[in-house]
Amino acid sequence: MNARQPVRILLADDHLVVRRGLRLVLESEPGFVVVGEAGDGIEAVEQALAGELDLAVLDITMPRMGGLQAAREIAQRRPDVRILMLSVHDDQQYVDHAHQAGAHGYVLKAVADHELIGACRRVLQAGPGEFVQPPSQPAMVRRTLAQGGAAEVGLTPREAEILALIAEGHTARQIAKLLVISPRTVDRHRENLLGKLDMRNSTELTRYAIRIGLVQP
Repeated sequence: MNARQPVRILLADDHLVVRRGLRLVLESEPGFVVVGEAGDGIEAVEQALAGELDLAVLDITMPRMGGLQAAREIAQRRPDVRILMLSVHDDQQYVDHAHQAGAHGYVLKAVADHELIGACRRVLQAGPGEFVQPPSQPAMVRRTLAQGGAAEVGLTPREAEILALIAEGHTARQIAKLLVISPRTVDRHRENLLGKLDMRNSTELTRYAIRIGLVQP
């Protein structure tokens, strides 16, 4: 791709309002232009095969054909097109599936407003076999940390994620949005953490999370 030529992007998401928001984010970057939009995986593949394209940004969960299958089709039939998956799923299994499908990167919708442009840039610049994940994506990093001190006291990976987010000062509503669960579920996990760790409040939970290295002071 000529360095002076704009980056031509296909954006696929089944929610029109979400697409509009993502398009605004993408086209706020000089040199980025959205040349096509799709509401499902079949439309995404059709547009990717028909037009001049540099990057496909695909939601994982779409009707008729999901984003992973669409990524697989595009990767096989248009290997020159870079693929970035968008997802609400903060789960390593989904990341692995995206990589296996031929995608070049994975970004969470929860951080897309400030990570999407950088993720697109890194995907476009990535070398052969390189797979891009923004470093600020929360639980993927946190899950590795949780295998240490948190696991020793019997915390599940989900409890470790929520403990870390509490320690970082997030509200129940913010945690619910990040992890795609209900605020009531967050509150239930918090109560379970207090009981399991024999603690009284979020301040004590925060001190504990810092002590075991789950978050930085």
